Amino acid sequence: MLDWHKGGGRAPGPGSFGVRFFMMLNWNELEAQCLSCQKCALADKRTNVVFGVGPRDAEVMFIGEAPGKNEDLQGEPFVGAAGKLLNQMLERIGLAREDIYIANILKCRPPGNRDPKPEEIEVCTPWLREQVKAVHPTVLVTMGNFSTKFILQTNTGITRLRGKIHVTGPFRVIPTFHPAAAIYDRSKIGAIEQDFDLIKLLLDTDAAREKAGRDDEEANHD
Repeated sequence: MLDWHKGGGRAPGPGSFGVRFFMMLNWNELEAQCLSCQKCALADKRTNVVFGVGPRDAEVMFIGEAPGKNEDLQGEPFVGAAGKLLNQMLERIGLAREDIYIANILKCRPPGNRDPKPEEIEVCTPWLREQVKAVHPTVLVTMGNFSTKFILQTNTGITRLRGKIHVTGPFRVIPTFHPAAAIYDRSKIGAIEQDFDLIKLLLDTDAAREKAGRDDEEANHD
């Protein structure tokens, strides 16, 4: 399990990337530092750092793997074909892209869209950890193996983990297949729909509890 009280990751330089570094940063400073990051070789060939997008108080936060070609060009996550499918899945459960926060394990595109390397994950995920702590969503949705294994700190693959609600620290986590996987294997769409139904179930349950709490409070004041 991740320790959400820590800054995360091993510091690449003395005092430069650890807990004390992040404690001194507000959101704008965090983003600015990330956009100028040179912590690994991916910085050499990127067009843009893809920090993340969405409201900072979002109830749901989606975490993908890494930027692709379109994301690298535009500086925004999930703007290609995978993003289109993500938008469709959101609409299906009554959410819009503007309602959620989206980020990735890596902030820079790996060459040829290859898998992230362990050392890249190690130096890049402290940014993500701080984003998660700052947004503090009601639900974390991990898309694909890399984000799921990092958030849940497990070696178990996405196929066995999806379809269930997991807990890490203060966060409820719903793993699902990465939308890009469903583009190449349409049989995964049904599974993703089931996972998104879980998201809706959690949000609806939370809303019902909040309403019940407000009703009880109003009744006690009468």
